[in-house]
Amino acid sequence: MYYELDYSQQEIAKRLGVSRPTVSRLLQLAKEEGIVQIRIVDPKKNSGITARRLEERFGLKKAVVVPVPDEEEAVIKRYLGEAAAGYLWDTVQDGDIIATTWGTTLYQVAVHLRPKHVRDVKVVQLNGGVSHSETDTYAHQIVQLFGKAFQTSPYFIPLPAIVDHAVVKHAIEADRHIRNILELGQRANIAMVTVGAPTDDSVLIKANYFTEADLAVIYERGAGDICSRYIDVDGVLCSRELDNRTIGITLDELKKKEQSILVAGGISKVNAVYGALKGRYTNVLVTDQYTADSLLKREEQAAVR
Repeated sequence: MYYELDYSQQEIAKRLGVSRPTVSRLLQLAKEEGIVQIRIVDPKKNSGITARRLEERFGLKKAVVVPVPDEEEAVIKRYLGEAAAGYLWDTVQDGDIIATTWGTTLYQVAVHLRPKHVRDVKVVQLNGGVSHSETDTYAHQIVQLFGKAFQTSPYFIPLPAIVDHAVVKHAIEADRHIRNILELGQRANIAMVTVGAPTDDSVLIKANYFTEADLAVIYERGAGDICSRYIDVDGVLCSRELDNRTIGITLDELKKKEQSILVAGGISKVNAVYGALKGRYTNVLVTDQYTADSLLKREEQAAVR
């Protein structure tokens, strides 16, 4: 009644016609006699095993699997933000160049970053983040908080993520000041990124960058976006035309980073994370146990096929 049916001790006492202290003594006796055995599973130990499996399956330098108490996305983002902030704090050394994208997950990383006394560190925005709507991408706040944590003045890209025409993008990137910031992002040895799902509540979609034709392609082919570039579940770009209108680091450049850290979790992000890993765009993953299990299951199913 107590361990399997979740009755309270008072309910059991009433049903059996005995006192509640008697029920308590019987439960204690059951443990002493070995009738009831309690096994505690350390979530951190299990997470370590899962992390090693992710590293082996997807060829990662490092995987961090974060135990979270709930599958609600806001909860997951908060836990991932804290874990990723700790990983970055441990990683950054004198002279590093840290590049970051934007979004609600990375905002959680930014607010959890602790100050670290390092020298000659630079922080730079990886891709445009100015919204065409009232939706906040958190781009400015994230880069500002990263700079504050590592005692440096950050470099911003004061531009939208995606423009209407490739010729506009080329003209913008030809500007000397913009080009210098983009080149700094290319030289960064540490990149921290996240992925977005192609849903109506996506920050990137709500920022109002896309035409109806763009959205049709995204919803039909897209598993998600990374650095504002949409990929399918195999990590292949969904639209070369759309990619040519996107301002910021390319996915081929992202692959070359010494540490390309993907921070993402939640069931809605599984396809996007899987596509990013299959495309080998990142070599470090910070995720939750639910997403990690889904990724491993999907990879096992793909191996069977």
